[in-house]
Amino acid sequence: MTGAPLPLDLLTLSDIQAARSLLSGVAKTTPLIESRPLTEITGTDAWLKCENQQRAGSYKVRGAYTRISRLSEAERSRGVVAASAGNHAQGVALAAGLLGARATVFMPEGAPLPKVTATKGYGAAIEYAGTSVDDSLAAAQRFAEETGAVLIHPFDHPDVIAGQGTVGLEILDQLPSAATIITAVGGGGLISGIAVAAKALRPDIRVVGVQAAGAAAYPPSLAAGSPQKLVQGVTIADGICVLRPGDLNFAHVSKLVDEVVTVTDEDLSAALLVLLERHKMVVEPAGGAAFAALLTGAYVPPADGPVVAVLSGGNIDPMLLLRVIEHGLASAGRFLRLAVRCDDRPGELARLLGRIAELRANVVEVGHSRQSPRLGFGQAEVALSVETRGPDHSDVLIGTLRDCGYRVSLLADATP
Repeated sequence: MTGAPLPLDLLTLSDIQAARSLLSGVAKTTPLIESRPLTEITGTDAWLKCENQQRAGSYKVRGAYTRISRLSEAERSRGVVAASAGNHAQGVALAAGLLGARATVFMPEGAPLPKVTATKGYGAAIEYAGTSVDDSLAAAQRFAEETGAVLIHPFDHPDVIAGQGTVGLEILDQLPSAATIITAVGGGGLISGIAVAAKALRPDIRVVGVQAAGAAAYPPSLAAGSPQKLVQGVTIADGICVLRPGDLNFAHVSKLVDEVVTVTDEDLSAALLVLLERHKMVVEPAGGAAFAALLTGAYVPPADGPVVAVLSGGNIDPMLLLRVIEHGLASAGRFLRLAVRCDDRPGELARLLGRIAELRANVVEVGHSRQSPRLGFGQAEVALSVETRGPDHSDVLIGTLRDCGYRVSLLADATP
C-alpha cells in the first residue's frame, strides 16, 4: 500500500551511516579511479566513482536493500513491487531475493532487453505499463493498493535515499580532499543521499547534478520552487528519464545541491565512447552523464580541488552500445557515411576504393546503386561507410575525392 504522504524532513548523516551498516557485506565498496582525460580537459584532478561495477550493475541495490531490509516480516510476506526502466528493477529483484521477499516489477514498454532479462534472472515477475517510468510507477502504485504489496519507490523514500547516500560516504573515505561531486539525476534519490552525506562531513564541498536535456525536470522545478512534471521525456539515457522530481528528493536538492546542468544525447554518446576507449569502461548513457558534463564543458569545476564524477550504472543494451559507438565516432569526425557518384563503367568502383585506400581511410561497408532516379544515364552511386583518423583526415578525404572529379556528399545530406 502507498500509505500516507512522507514527511519532507531532510535526512541526516546518522541516517546514511545506519544504512551503511545495513549494507555491510551486501553492497560493494566500488573503486575510485583517476581520469587522465578529464584531468586534461578540466585542469583539475578528476576521479571516477565506479558504481557501474556495483552488484546488479548500478548503485540501485544500495537503496533497494536498505528499504526492503527495514520492512517487517508481515510486510515482506505480502511481497514488494517496484517500477523501473531497469536498474532499480534489478536492485529490487536482487535485494528481495536476498531477503526472501517476492518481487513484482513494472517496466515501460521498450525497456532494454538485457535489463528485463537480468531482472527476471534475479527472480522478479515482470509487468509492462506505459512508455515511461512515471507510467510504470502509477501502475505499480495501483498494484500495491490492490494486492497489499509494499511499493519500493525508485527514489522518493527516506530509506532509499539513505542507501544511495552511502556512495557519498565512500567517496569521502576514498578521497577526503574531494572539492566537487557530480552525478546523474533522474528522480533525485542518488544525489539527495550523496548531498546529505557530503555536506554533513564537508560543508564546503560542491554537489552538482546532471540531467539529460530531453528529460530535465529539475531546472524548471527549481525555478518554480516546486516539483514540475514534464509533458514527455526523450533521451537515450533511460535510467534518468523521469518526468517529475520526487517530493522528498526535491526538498533535498533545492536545499543541498549547488547546481543542476544538462547534457545532450550527443554529449552522452561522446562520453561513452571516451569511457570505452580511454578507461575500458562499459557505462550506460545515464551512468555517463556526469562524465559527459565534464567532458563537454556543460559543467566546469573550479580548480580548487579534485572533482569526482559518479559513473552510476553500466547496464547498457549491446545494440544500443553499437549505435552509440558509431554515433560517437561520427560526432568525433572519425566515421563517415558518404554518397559518391561516379561513372558506371568497369573498374570505376575499384579505382574509387583504391583512392580511399591511398588516403589511409578504412572502408567498412559499400553499397552500389545504378537504379536511382536521381542518377543520370551512365552514372552509379556508391554508398560508403568509412573510418578515418579524425576531422582533419575526413576533410582531406572528402576534398581529395572531389578534386578527382567525384560528386561527394555526406549520406545524411544526400538529396533524395
